[in-house]
Amino acid sequence: MINLVIEDQAGQRVPVEIPEGINLSLMEVLKASEYDILATCGGMALCATCHVQVLEGPEQYFHPTDNELDLLDTLPDAGTDSRLACQIRITEDMDGMVFRLKG
Repeated sequence: MINLVIEDQAGQRVPVEIPEGINLSLMEVLKASEYDILATCGGMALCATCHVQVLEGPEQYFHPTDNELDLLDTLPDAGTDSRLACQIRITEDMDGMVFRLKG
């Protein structure tokens, strides 16, 4: 199992267990886990309503793609640790990561 911690908009941290080998994005996992995340474009990296902060985890997850950066630049509360959950694929090396919901 892959264990993540999700901090909601109220600051409450909840562990989420995800089966290994699942071919989903973080956004899909969050929606399936009934988190309050809009993701209005359905994961196409067009709306930035799945904005998350990477609080803890491997360095590579702190680096958005150029397309993500273009969208994140439109958000007033985006920081250097911001990502779009739709662009983060779930992998085994994410075990133990902590994300904060922003979108």
